[in-house]
Amino acid sequence: MAALRYAGLDDTDSEDELPPGWEQRTTKDGWVYYANHTEEKTQWEHPKTGKRKRIAGDLPYGWEQETDENGQVFFVDHINKRTTYLDPRLAFTVDDNPTKPTARQRYDGSTTAMEILQGRDFSGKVVVVTGANSGIGFETAKSFALHGAHVILACRNMTRANEAVSRILGEWHKAKVEAMTLDLAVLRSVQHFAQAFKAKNVSLHVLVCNAAVFALPWSLTKDGLETTFQVNHLGHFYLVQLLQDVLCRSAPARVVVVSSESHRFTDINDSSGKLDFSRLSPSKNDYWAMLAYNRSKLCNILFSNELHRRLSPRGVTSNAVHPGNVMYSSIHRSWWVYTLLFTLARPFTKSMLLTNYQELYP
Repeated sequence: MAALRYAGLDDTDSEDELPPGWEQRTTKDGWVYYANHTEEKTQWEHPKTGKRKRIAGDLPYGWEQETDENGQVFFVDHINKRTTYLDPRLAFTVDDNPTKPTARQRYDGSTTAMEILQGRDFSGKVVVVTGANSGIGFETAKSFALHGAHVILACRNMTRANEAVSRILGEWHKAKVEAMTLDLAVLRSVQHFAQAFKAKNVSLHVLVCNAAVFALPWSLTKDGLETTFQVNHLGHFYLVQLLQDVLCRSAPARVVVVSSESHRFTDINDSSGKLDFSRLSPSKNDYWAMLAYNRSKLCNILFSNELHRRLSPRGVTSNAVHPGNVMYSSIHRSWWVYTLLFTLARPFTKSMLLTNYQELYP
């Protein structure tokens, strides 16, 4: 128990507490066994519960396994700058034949990204996250990178993107993370990003379409379209089309489109029930910022559903997700009224770390 406390993994479960003279150890292949120093014997079963246990997944975030000069394995906690010969995964052991819990049982509104990713290894996976220099995008990119993925932050502002890369590397110097220019408000920029990505000759296992704007005053992009519609939906639509061949070659792969519950509070059809294209990119006289955002989020969901229908037979799935009521992002920065409202609502909403990440991790 003293060793567990030193490792920051104190276990207060009395049922699993070992009797005096016993020590819990692990094999290299992840099985737990028990040593009785009094009788000088070992056994696989817990001396009190009779259960067999095994290690669940990879080392926790911040830990690394190394070997000393005598060939003995030890563990380094880079976050707290300490070492121990006790495997920190002993805090996450599972029964030999557990009943696999459902996602509903395992996760709830207070679950963090790190808890969902516990035991996941994304080594060899390539992930692109748009709008990854702050907010949900940054937390998503960081979580993937800290679990071994090669993560590309696709951002408009390269200064802020490079700062985000530095923050991630500051948490783990071995993280594979880089920034690339992507301005969704300029379709030529989307095209250039896709070309530059393909030039890397790497796979693409996860594409997270996260970037968005909110409450913008009416404006047109260089392509002649209303800005909210192009940035939130059309730019991502075009990006996926350009990278579709890479996704299919990388199967199993996944596209995640960050939408919003606000999609329920709008319509894009006219009075006869047909799609009204003028509502997607409205004129200045017909523009209302909140409605434009809602319509773009509805387009996200319709796009994701159709993309899944078309590409799932080829091993590429698509999910549209509502991240929860998150008021800690900077999406409201365009107007002080929304900033005030978001600030007042913060005590009743999630932080970035409690965002619903379940669909992000295949």
